[in-house]
This record gives sequence, structure tokens and C-alpha cells, in this order.
Amino acid sequence: MVKTITKIGNSHGIIFDSALLQLARLKPGDEVNIEIHEGGTISMTPLNPQLNPREFSDKVDDVMKRYASTMKKLA
Repeated sequence: MVKTITKIGNSHGIIFDSALLQLARLKPGDEVNIEIHEGGTISMTPLNPQLNPREFSDKVDDVMKRYASTMKKLA
């Protein structure tokens, strides 16, 4: 995926569209660690990516619904 560095006020930045944020499991307000490696490679790692209890419950419910027949066979 190619992104362009753009001027944002007195700074510069890269705009992450919603699809990219979804793929990276990030949302506005999440903290990330930025590392610059030898040769200029930049890596970005989410810090403590945690679901809040409501999101976690919703994810579990979704999995249980989608795999209900498999869960019954395993029980």
C-alpha cells in the first residue's frame, strides 16, 4: 500500500483511511510505538491493544453464533 506524506498544519503526516485502520485493528486515540531502523525503515506497533469489556463480549457472541454447530460437536 502506498501512502503520501502530506502537510498538516505546521507538521507532516500520513492519513490512514478506515480500511487501513480496520486491517491494523487500530482506532483514533490508540497509542503506537514508532521505531526507525537502520536503512530508514519505519515500523509502527500498537501499545496494549485491548478491547473494552463490551467489545470483547460482542466479539465472543459473534464467534459463538458463527460457530454454534462446531461448538455443539466439540461439547
